[in-house]
Amino acid sequence: MTTRRIAVISAGLSNPSSTRLLADRLAAATVSQLGEREIDVQVDVFELRDYAHDITNNLLTGFAPPALETMVNAVVSADAVIAVTPIFSTSYSGLFKSFIDILDPDALTGKPVLIGANAGTPRHSLAIDYAIRPLFTYLHAEPVSTGVFAASSDWGAAGDQVAPLGERIERGAAELAEAIARRTPAGQADPFDPASYLGEGRSFGHLLGGLAGE
Repeated sequence: MTTRRIAVISAGLSNPSSTRLLADRLAAATVSQLGEREIDVQVDVFELRDYAHDITNNLLTGFAPPALETMVNAVVSADAVIAVTPIFSTSYSGLFKSFIDILDPDALTGKPVLIGANAGTPRHSLAIDYAIRPLFTYLHAEPVSTGVFAASSDWGAAGDQVAPLGERIERGAAELAEAIARRTPAGQADPFDPASYLGEGRSFGHLLGGLAGE
């Protein structure tokens, strides 16, 4: 049995953060859903705050330090991505967008993505559909139907007991698990399929090719 790999991207700035908490819950629920399908999975979690300086330097120079190169290669070669960002000024965080900007526009083509976001108030919940989902659609990724938003009130005892956040997490995780189960495992693509040239196997220089003319 081939182990599937999920890359989890958390753009929270504090430590600990509710962004990371949401990312961990989405990952755990997805692993559980895949387990029910008898699919083994490896989860790699990346805190973008740990790579903030490298991401900035990459934007300025067009070259990635080794740690960032390793992280990006892990993300673009994974079978699926869970991406969670805090909402600042009605949209994704600057750190989250800066990370997306260092990726080749084709690096996530066809890759299933489960989107998560968190903010202090439920008024920002629509940011998933008017800001984050279009971003991944532009990159030709395949975000699952359910995006999971968590407001501060969702983390309270009463809020979690009445289920909205837990139910959304389970629904999004089930959709991502189904998308992963339908796909050929990373590394086993048909070498004559043009899609096999995207993501795993591409050099990092190619992944950053979109920055060459900037």
